[in-house]
Amino acid sequence: MGMKKRRLLGLTLIAVMVSSWILPGSALAEVFELDSMKNLYEGVSFDHDMHIEVTGDDCAVCHHHTAGTAPAEPLCVTCHANSPEKDDPRCSSCHVKDVFAAENMRKVWDTPRLYHRGKPSLKAAYHQGCLGCHEQNDAPVGCTDCHAMTEAGEKFYHTGTCAPEPKSADQGGGHH
Repeated sequence: MGMKKRRLLGLTLIAVMVSSWILPGSALAEVFELDSMKNLYEGVSFDHDMHIEVTGDDCAVCHHHTAGTAPAEPLCVTCHANSPEKDDPRCSSCHVKDVFAAENMRKVWDTPRLYHRGKPSLKAAYHQGCLGCHEQNDAPVGCTDCHAMTEAGEKFYHTGTCAPEPKSADQGGGHH
């Protein structure tokens, strides 16, 4: 092998090794875990390659205008017609986990012309973006079809092993 080929091979290997520190985890994986609600639910195993295949390689189907394409919504085009591709197309790069957190509320309050006052939370963005498509394609739509509830989630929602015992008729739970 010639010197140029060895140098190119070496540089390629270094780039691949270093990219794992530079690129977000999801950009390197074919399947990754969406776990922003991991305190209440187990992460959702997300097969990115399969979704690319289903959408016909149209990133804007899921990523709005973050893929560098013009958004479909007429109101969005007003400001985002020429928006460049984002370095980080993840939902969490625009949608916050807690829309009522002080930092987010301060941004909304301090920016009077901000159109995105009603931008959905990260959880809502996932569900609005995923459920409609899943319904159209007969894909899973039930909560636990995609992610199981953790013990903390069961406690929070009083379900599963943490569900209250049903009242019997003699305890005043039934109608007379």
